[in-house]
Amino acid sequence: PTMKTQKQQIKDYLSKGKSITPIDALSKFGCFRLSARIADLRNEGLNIATKYVTKGDKTFASYSVK
Repeated sequence: PTMKTQKQQIKDYLSKGKSITPIDALSKFGCFRLSARIADLRNEGLNIATKYVTKGDKTFASYSVK
């Protein structure tokens, strides 16, 4: 069985209508650089929205397909 790349796993996840945060990407796919994978997917033409979420004193990005 071939392993899907992180980029492909993230694309599949977003394509199901789910949103993803850096913590999700790390725990689900072992991806430390979600923003880089998002940039790759955007370069391939995927229309990805960024929403900034603040929890306590932490702010992070949440990505979803538009």
